[in-house]
Amino acid sequence: MGRLHKARSRYGARWALGLVLTLAAALYTNGTWHSHAIERQDTLVADLRMRLEGPAPDRRIVIVDIDPKSLAAVGRFPWSRDVMAHLVDQLAGRYGVRAIGFDVSFPEPDTSSGYAVLERLARRELHDVPEMAAKLAALRPELDYDGRFAQALAGRPVVLGYNVSPILAKGVLPPPAFTVADLGGRQLDAYRAPGYEANIARLQAAARGAGSFTVAPDADGVVRTVPLLQRIGTGYYPSLGLATAAVYLGATAIRPDFGDEAVSGQAGAAGADAIVLTSPQGRRAIPVGDGLTTVVQFRGPGGPQGGTFRYVAAVDVLQGRVPAPVLKDAIVLVGTTAPGLQDLRSTPVNGDYPGVEVHANVIKSILDGRFKSRPDYATAIEFFQVLVAGTLLALLLPALAPLPAVLASGAVFAAVVGFNGFLYREMDWAVDMVICLLLVALLFVVNVAWGYLFEYRKGRALVSRFGEYVAPELVAQMAENPQAYTMEGESRELSVMFVDVRGFTTISEGLAPKALREYINRYLTAMSEDIRASHQGTLDKYIGDAVMAFWGAPVAFADHASRAVATALLMQASAARLDAEFRQRGWPPLAIGIGVNSGLMHVGDMGSAIRRAYTVMGDAVNLASRLEGITKVYGVGVVVGEATRLAAPDFVYRELDLVRVKGKHAPVAIYEPLGRPADLDAAVLAELAAWDAALARVRAQDWDGAEHAVAALRAAHPRRALYLLYLERIARWRDAPPGAGWDGVTTFETK
Repeated sequence: MGRLHKARSRYGARWALGLVLTLAAALYTNGTWHSHAIERQDTLVADLRMRLEGPAPDRRIVIVDIDPKSLAAVGRFPWSRDVMAHLVDQLAGRYGVRAIGFDVSFPEPDTSSGYAVLERLARRELHDVPEMAAKLAALRPELDYDGRFAQALAGRPVVLGYNVSPILAKGVLPPPAFTVADLGGRQLDAYRAPGYEANIARLQAAARGAGSFTVAPDADGVVRTVPLLQRIGTGYYPSLGLATAAVYLGATAIRPDFGDEAVSGQAGAAGADAIVLTSPQGRRAIPVGDGLTTVVQFRGPGGPQGGTFRYVAAVDVLQGRVPAPVLKDAIVLVGTTAPGLQDLRSTPVNGDYPGVEVHANVIKSILDGRFKSRPDYATAIEFFQVLVAGTLLALLLPALAPLPAVLASGAVFAAVVGFNGFLYREMDWAVDMVICLLLVALLFVVNVAWGYLFEYRKGRALVSRFGEYVAPELVAQMAENPQAYTMEGESRELSVMFVDVRGFTTISEGLAPKALREYINRYLTAMSEDIRASHQGTLDKYIGDAVMAFWGAPVAFADHASRAVATALLMQASAARLDAEFRQRGWPPLAIGIGVNSGLMHVGDMGSAIRRAYTVMGDAVNLASRLEGITKVYGVGVVVGEATRLAAPDFVYRELDLVRVKGKHAPVAIYEPLGRPADLDAAVLAELAAWDAALARVRAQDWDGAEHAVAALRAAHPRRALYLLYLERIARWRDAPPGAGWDGVTTFETK
């Protein structure tokens, strides 16, 4: 409960904001509010999905193309009806196609044969020529191009095309698929066409049927849907694609399905309004949207090189140059790709898409029984994907660092895209996802902005202040999670160090001010680098020539004592290097004393209203200061307390004494760290063993044995001041023995 309460207080505001954004996005999916901009983006995403699918070759459908090659051979379009009659004869007779759809119309009689002129001459200027009337009657079948075309159409599976018009009522329509009366009073949502420009009566009467090739683009000029049925007057008339497919399938009826008729075996039909083709093979349902439209599934970029439908030149059909298997039992659509004939459309896959292929794609979808449609439960899918993705990120992102937040947001984004891609490819469901993707992006941006404005800047301020004390590596670590660090006061087990220059007063008196500044700056820089960079200590302060540092805060280290001891040894090595350099420059020698102690300390931002500092306080700190002061007594560079030795067992130590420092009643054992075992040779270890034995004799008050042992060490190591100190103490104790109750403690009355 405590952890939950802490998380709620820390992330509650961001959780609430994320959930509010998720709720707003969910309400968009069910139509509570609307955005044309988001709707437009969904349209663009749908276009992109269609482009990514690529071609799906279908050899059942062939485009007979009135292309530039055919125009050059036959002449400019429109061609005479005797040419069109020959084309139908070739397709239906010679090649045996199963259905022919014309993506062109024939709204005017063909007078290109000149028969009307001859007939007028026979009535007027040549009426007195006896042979004229008989000759004209003999020529009529040959020069009546409309008649020849009608004769070619008769009994053939040919569907003529026509155009709906807002103002005209020209030509003759085919019988409707059904009428308003056939609906029995039910309402059918369909586009209404006020007029039409259809084919002349004798051609329409000869053809099997007709279909509208009118294609209306969306507001942006792109063709995405076509109406399968349109209402003209009281009748409902099929599109060219639907009518041609019906002829190919031998359909006996085209009827609407209001959702209460069982139509099985067709993907996407269940529960959706559909158009049903009834044929000897059974019932085939085509799902439709508003206005009885279907989404055109454009496959590939279109055109002869598009790869979906086979193209053959119309002239090659006329001249019989097309291989028979190409057209045998095929569905043929007669259309044009010639730019001058203005039948190129803007579609999601191509800005110059042949209009005839729009109908070819509709026919392919009907034959395959696969349509990209929006299912009735699309709103539910969109609602739940928004709810799941939004809730997950709303709760997760506030607790994540920047990189995991990027990865989590990217993973959810990819999951939404993948899920919708699966529905589109495998289920043929066109489900909108832009609102969900926008929500994912918005939640990420909001959390990043919140983190910067409210937490990152606060954290950077904290890290900036800590940067005065800790190593750059630790600053970088703290910057990743600044909430984990605080300058508030607390108690911790830490290790603290005091460093001081021996004889600094003499040094300062012997150097000019400029040289002294350089001397002390070089020294403090070297010591600070050893503390911060090498072992990631926290540099507390400079006190004149003294340095104070500690380990374990603000970044906690389990090995804080080992880091402090290792730093002390490194600083002694650095001081020796500086000493050699200073001597070469004629400056006073450099020697430092270091005291290290570990224990419970108070750490935090302390001070007055005028000036504050991140520092440590407590008895353990005071002891470290005293230990630094007594390094000179024992002639060693580093002195550590008993607690530090126990907390850093990976070093070898020389015990120096049991001492009672000023201000502290309890005695404490003090040690000199010598290094890690692997760094010490056998001679050092032998010396250490001899010293431990000698110290034991001292504490046993075996003055003669102790003196003999220490004197031997003194002779072997004459520069070791510790041995001279103990020889002097042994002499005093021999003259004035401490007595039987002696505890071996040395008491210091000064700091």
